[in-house]
Amino acid sequence: MGQPNITSPEYSRPLLDAVAAAAAPGERLVLVGHSHGGLSVALAMERFPDKVAAAVFVAAAMPCVGKHMGFMRRTAPEGLLMDCEMVAINNSQGSGVAINLGPTFLAQKYYQQSPAEDLALAKMLVRPGNQFMDDPVMKDESLLTNGNYGSVKKVYVIAKADSSSTEEMQRWMVAMSPGTDVEEIAGADHAVMNSKPRELCDILIKIANKYE
Repeated sequence: MGQPNITSPEYSRPLLDAVAAAAAPGERLVLVGHSHGGLSVALAMERFPDKVAAAVFVAAAMPCVGKHMGFMRRTAPEGLLMDCEMVAINNSQGSGVAINLGPTFLAQKYYQQSPAEDLALAKMLVRPGNQFMDDPVMKDESLLTNGNYGSVKKVYVIAKADSSSTEEMQRWMVAMSPGTDVEEIAGADHAVMNSKPRELCDILIKIANKYE
């Protein structure tokens, strides 16, 4: 069984298919990616730049032209992952390594500003997340180009209380892609849509109106 691929049906393929089929002539989309979903949005931008008016990265992984998408995985500070576990997986998409987010990590790094019921639900629904460590797509430095990915307007929404990637890490990704607009949400943890839903909604509406 082969290695799982980030473009496979269980991961980015539904988004890529939706963007391919969406938008009438002259109409363009605003894509929004959160956390590792930013990588899937980047793939859609590269493949369909003429269909994307803007891409919004909400506390998300935002790759840059000239670097492979795994470049952003800088070594985690000691203790950051707390009770998370790296687990081997072997499913219909192949074998690989996934991370299983622990309950303490979720409470202190992802959902520390979110309502208790959202944290409880996250603990119930958490599943191992593939890291795609051996995926050739993640290692391809020529994958994202200036002419496609680099031509699409990017907006990064910084979650200022995100304890998983930190504000410094988010600003580092912005600095790697000059020209990226920045919005900030004070008090937002990594689960921005739970901790500051109204503020996030207001920003998304503003962006959609700007690029309609």
